[in-house]
Amino acid sequence: MQRIVLIGAGSTIFGLGVVGDIFKSKSLDGSTIVLHDINPKALDNTYKIAKKYKEKLGKNISIQATTSRKEALKGASFCLISIEVGNRFDLWDQDWKMPLQYGVKQVYGENGGPGGLFHSLRIIPPILEICRDIQEICPDAYVFNYSNPMQRICHAVTTKFPDLKFIGLCHEIESMRRQLPSLMETELSNIEFRAGGLNHFSILLDAKYKNNGEDGYPSIRRNFRDYFKDLVNDHEGFVSDPGAERGVFFKIYEDFNYLPITTDSHLGEYVQWAYSVADHGGILHFYDSYKEKCLTFFESDKLYSSFFDMDSHTFHERFVPIAEAIIEDKEIEEASVNIPNSDFIDCLPSDIVVEVPAIINKKGIRGIKLSNYPKTFGSLLNLQTGVIQLTTQAVLEKSKHKAYLALLADPVVTSVNNAEKLLNNMISAQHKYLSYLN
Repeated sequence: MQRIVLIGAGSTIFGLGVVGDIFKSKSLDGSTIVLHDINPKALDNTYKIAKKYKEKLGKNISIQATTSRKEALKGASFCLISIEVGNRFDLWDQDWKMPLQYGVKQVYGENGGPGGLFHSLRIIPPILEICRDIQEICPDAYVFNYSNPMQRICHAVTTKFPDLKFIGLCHEIESMRRQLPSLMETELSNIEFRAGGLNHFSILLDAKYKNNGEDGYPSIRRNFRDYFKDLVNDHEGFVSDPGAERGVFFKIYEDFNYLPITTDSHLGEYVQWAYSVADHGGILHFYDSYKEKCLTFFESDKLYSSFFDMDSHTFHERFVPIAEAIIEDKEIEEASVNIPNSDFIDCLPSDIVVEVPAIINKKGIRGIKLSNYPKTFGSLLNLQTGVIQLTTQAVLEKSKHKAYLALLADPVVTSVNNAEKLLNNMISAQHKYLSYLN
């Protein structure tokens, strides 16, 4: 039987979403779910709800909860990480808004730009501590990271612990499963597609009809405008205004001729011209909706009860299908995993963690080479490689100077003097988390 450890189980949405997914799996019947969080109140809340639905649904799953990470990890088969540091939204507001005061025209401030750097500098150290424990206690476990900033976390971990079975998972790829049937005017079961790039900065490379092998892009281009002009943007059930967050999205589609996987709040964090075309109103509307939903998530069961709908065959996260493929040797193709580049995208360095499709079976997770990756879009991806590498160096070396260089390498930073002032003030404002930089 499998021992599945959820690290950050008290997190809004994540813990209960994964528990509900595991309940749907026949392969994981009889497994033990270990809920772990450093916040005992949040942990207890998730545990009580999970136990209630286990008993209600009569599931043959053991559920445990502990604030001791080392205890949780003993004998683990799979470890899932979804953590944040400190007060998420207060710190996010600083990440997003403080750089704006120094003339840095960044978008959103969660994963890219200076905001993404500060977020990374806070969250990577504790994730490295978690991975150090995993390497010591359960080194053969598969480790799935759901925390952001995905690109920088995964690079730091795979640099520090190259032998861990460490994979980043993000559900932005689900947008293709929602959008392509309408764009290609066929059932999802008749579509095969591949996408890739960096997390939150990825494009659809190929889409084909299974029944005749024809290219789906002509249909996508024919239907593109009509479909997206009224589309409600939906991130994990957080709905923005109709047509929202499509300024950078449209520009990348028009100029690079590929369909982006996600929208402005993600795409816009990585390119210097994004601020001039981004749908800032749509981004703010999404952020406000997301914040409100997170802060009120446990006020009633109507938001999380859908996770435990056993009549639904959809999964909240992709962990369960991947785990089933490993356990049962199913040999499936997973649309999107984050793993170190091994010539999967040949225009990017080998150490950078790329988001690519993969073959999964009992031997593990093997990325698929995207031989047709366009060097045009790859030129945008390469603007991030130095930023990612320098962020890892800043954390591992505890180097304020390397953090400063990471700012200077970022394409959205245009002032040397302001970069230095911003870094100093952010270290002061977030001293509790960034004081290790010297």
